[in-house]
Amino acid sequence: MASPTLLVLEQAGPSPSSPRLGRLTGRARVTTTDEAGLAAALPLADALLVWDFTSDAVRHAWPGGGPRPRWVHTASAGVDRLLCPELVASDTVVTNARGIFEEPIAEYVAGLVLAMAKDLPGTLELQRQRRWRHREGLRVAGSRAVVVGAGPIGRAVAHTLRALGVTVAVTGRTARPGIHGADQLDRLVTRADWVIGAAPLTDATRGMFDARLFGLMQPSARFVNVGRGRLVVERDLIAAVSKRWIAGAALDVFEREPLDADSPLWDVPGLIVSPHMSGDTVGWRDRLGEQFVELYELWAAGKPLSNVVDKKRGYVPMHD
Repeated sequence: MASPTLLVLEQAGPSPSSPRLGRLTGRARVTTTDEAGLAAALPLADALLVWDFTSDAVRHAWPGGGPRPRWVHTASAGVDRLLCPELVASDTVVTNARGIFEEPIAEYVAGLVLAMAKDLPGTLELQRQRRWRHREGLRVAGSRAVVVGAGPIGRAVAHTLRALGVTVAVTGRTARPGIHGADQLDRLVTRADWVIGAAPLTDATRGMFDARLFGLMQPSARFVNVGRGRLVVERDLIAAVSKRWIAGAALDVFEREPLDADSPLWDVPGLIVSPHMSGDTVGWRDRLGEQFVELYELWAAGKPLSNVVDKKRGYVPMHD
């Protein structure tokens, strides 16, 4: 029996990378493609590894003619760049990289919360200017946070913030034990010192952080987004921070990435900009490759896969 054909959408750009798949030697016929060749290669593949998780190529190429892979795995937590109506309606199983990024992202959020509470950006700027200016920081312990998104990343963020003494409320699509429903978000943000975006991008969450929601926050509140860039209406965030409707913000994800050099976001006082790096720690690509190989072994043996995405919802359900 011939080995399954595994197609890898490789990562291009200034720092290209490929997964380490040596353990699959003799067990899979591995072929690679870039965005331009994906449409032609899809009908020949049994499985697809989307290693270039920043690409929209799958969503554009999938509707074409011919057979399609029975399994698609993306080396990312979000799947919004993949899903199109044809893929959602198909029998193809989609899995994601749940389990790789949660704790690093939670650490990153905690770092941002501490940095903003203690005004580390201001300290570094004053040091650069050789200016001695004493200020008072904020206590993190005893403050309140709302984490928007009850998936693995949101829950990890909540756990880490609680370890700092923060009182945390988590909101999800529906209410359940320990999780507030989306209908409670307005009430919760009016009392929060920290509002953390960690939700998947769906029709229900796109643009949810807008002028109305920023207007409900306290003037002393700070906003952090490590979910998806399009959760936020960026022009509304710029206005909210610039006009001091809220005290500050930090973005690790954006509507368009990489962020254009002439984007006004770079120059907003009180806004921290980082290049979509909150989940990326030393060795993360190796861990992604190892995770995929483990999933491939299950798939090839006909065993149930973990991290299976509910394609209609756009994320991995809690019970998985």
